[in-house]
Amino acid sequence: MNDLVNNPGHYKTEQIECIAAIEAQMTPEEFAGYLRGNVVKYLWRFDKKHGNDFAGAQQDLDKANWYLHRLTQFRLRTWGDQKNGGYG
Repeated sequence: MNDLVNNPGHYKTEQIECIAAIEAQMTPEEFAGYLRGNVVKYLWRFDKKHGNDFAGAQQDLDKANWYLHRLTQFRLRTWGDQKNGGYG
């Protein structure tokens, strides 16, 4: 089954996920902003885009949560690297 929130098949080419390619092209500050922007986007639109469609709205909330979790993990990693002399 294709998990459209955590591992959508259309965002992976061969062994590289789109999110990893995006991160590789950005500075840590840019990538954190990208993640934050996606959290805001999905929270902003979940009830406007889907109206009374609970499943669609829930999927957008799940996506917002996915990006928030990714941002949290990214910041924990990069802040930890800062303490050790690098930014990661």
